[in-house]
Amino acid sequence: MAGKNSRGHLIFMAVTASIGGILFGYDTAVISGTTEIVRSQFALGDIQEGWYVGCALIGSILGVLASGMLSDGLGRKMTMLISAVLFSVSAIGCSVCPDFGSLVAYRIVGGVGIGIVSVVSPIYISEVSPAKVRGTLVSLYQLAITAGFLLAYLTNWIIGSSADANATAGLSHEYGASLTYRMFNSESWRGMLGSETIPALLFLVTILFIPESPKWLIVKGRTQEAAAVLRKIMPSEKEVREEMNAAASTQGTESSGSWKDLLRPGILTAVIAGCAIAMLGQFMGVNAVLYYGPKIFSEAGFSDPMFSTVLVGAVNMLTSILAVLIIDKAGRKKLIYWGVSGMIICLLCIGTYFAWGGKLGLGNGFMLTFFLAYVFCCAISISAVVFVLLSEMYPNSIRGRAMSVAGFSLWTGTYLIGQLTPVLLGWSQAGTFFLFAVMCVPYMLIMWKIIPETAGKTLEDIERYWNKH
Repeated sequence: MAGKNSRGHLIFMAVTASIGGILFGYDTAVISGTTEIVRSQFALGDIQEGWYVGCALIGSILGVLASGMLSDGLGRKMTMLISAVLFSVSAIGCSVCPDFGSLVAYRIVGGVGIGIVSVVSPIYISEVSPAKVRGTLVSLYQLAITAGFLLAYLTNWIIGSSADANATAGLSHEYGASLTYRMFNSESWRGMLGSETIPALLFLVTILFIPESPKWLIVKGRTQEAAAVLRKIMPSEKEVREEMNAAASTQGTESSGSWKDLLRPGILTAVIAGCAIAMLGQFMGVNAVLYYGPKIFSEAGFSDPMFSTVLVGAVNMLTSILAVLIIDKAGRKKLIYWGVSGMIICLLCIGTYFAWGGKLGLGNGFMLTFFLAYVFCCAISISAVVFVLLSEMYPNSIRGRAMSVAGFSLWTGTYLIGQLTPVLLGWSQAGTFFLFAVMCVPYMLIMWKIIPETAGKTLEDIERYWNKH
């Protein structure tokens, strides 16, 4: 009975933290269905449209920079609570905002929430999980992100299909119309962005029922509280003592957890490697697909690009379920080797379609097949592994700060690819996908030469590895 109760507590804690991933995915993907409507209503130019798309990413960069100090200082639970409040304020604000300036401001607020939760939720799950299932539980966060993507795509498709398209621009300032009508008809972007309120409030409430991370409590010297938490998630007192002793064994080698500790030999290597895989992953095409999927499908001649994007979201989520089941058995590095190899093949095929598809007689079915295959390969490799690796690579005392640096690299890369993709597609659609394929190569080399296999190892074992290297 104790074992079942401990598993139940552990799963509840991991699932609660993973709701942050749903919000991450929803907030990131929902923008793809609102761009044309917002552009029309507010008569935006190209620069303003780019700012509307990119403003949340600026917020994410700010959030990820603050997340390290917040999570190491206030704790993982309190920091997740802050992010939940930011998501709620953003969703409600976007649904009722009176003008474009307010819309951008609330999108930035939501972006700050994304940046914070992208760091603290994986850390929390990593720190409460036993080594043998840590990859599975942390990858629940990535699964939740894909669920958020799919939820956003479906919401956009349903609300967009039911909205009165002819009234979208004409009623932009007729505030006499009911808010409900404007949200789901004349200004459907309000409904798309505002629907995030439901998962945001769910996240806010459920966080109140989970305990603080035991690793963080141990670092802060609150060992009795840490032991009490561990007794809830571990089946025996023996395992609790072993976990407490393992965490205590590294305390003597750790410093106070300041920023300068990131420069320690070995740890600096881990930080640089984490930043490299976080940023390179963005230049392998994944977020270009998520942000500009409808545009890419439209330019490829698809009759219903929004529905094709829903297919992308479905494949992404279903593949992430598979990744959850095998990541601890297959190992992080093996998934990367096979998945990224498949990504290269798919990107080359998509590039070939855009370059010579007409001459070779390649139809939309060819393009869609390799597009979905690319999503499969990406979801089972870099998307599934990145948050797992980043959440387990660093010592307990500086995990928040180190992951915030890696997260800063990730979001900087995301912002850059979001801004550059339209330019790249305008330059050459085929060349864009060939470039993404080339960027896969250095990612593979870093994983091969620098990153250790972490499956089955305790967080303390991983820390000792970096200190030795």
